Amino acid sequence: MTRPILLDLDGTLVDTPNAIVETFAETLTSLGVPGISAEEIRGTIGLPLEKAFAQLIGASAPAATVEAAVPRYQRLYREQIVPRAQSLLYPGVADGLAELCDAGLVLAIATSKHTASAEVLLTAAGIRGHFAMVVGADAVTEPKPAAETGLLIAAELGHPADRAIMVGDTTHDIYMAHNAGMRSVAVTYGIHPPAQLAAAKPTWTVQTFPAAVEQILNAA
Repeated sequence: MTRPILLDLDGTLVDTPNAIVETFAETLTSLGVPGISAEEIRGTIGLPLEKAFAQLIGASAPAATVEAAVPRYQRLYREQIVPRAQSLLYPGVADGLAELCDAGLVLAIATSKHTASAEVLLTAAGIRGHFAMVVGADAVTEPKPAAETGLLIAAELGHPADRAIMVGDTTHDIYMAHNAGMRSVAVTYGIHPPAQLAAAKPTWTVQTFPAAVEQILNAA
């Protein structure tokens, strides 16, 4: 039953959203951009960092401020979040990934993080070995929700896109799947609430990672 299974990272495998919000806020304050609410920051999770900071800082901000934000955030992320990675895995993720691999499925990460940052987080969480490849926003010209990430993974793994299933917690993941001709599993425990996910019309919606694993294993 070999098929590619694409998985988002933050908010899908690792419970990092709250820590990400705190790290964004610390980065913005250090650059002299205070007053951005946690809700505003949370709304940008799932976008590439450059796009997220540009949206939060605003078009009137100097370009140098946006450019400085990304490496500063990445440094704080490595210092404050990566060391906690293993404890931040959602319930059932480690066993679920092993179960998918044992079933002969090929797993890949499709993330809006930079690839190197994703690699570091996966390794720290102890789950890097489950994945055949990791594709971040910097590895493509048009990141999620565009189709390119999904199509690149399917092609590299030697499978047609319509055999793949994307698992994610935001509409960016679901729209990428639509755009690439893939089916999708929306998980409701991450960033976007159930109603927002439903509007993107995922193929399936589940409340836990073990339920996502079960749905994938039962997919025709």
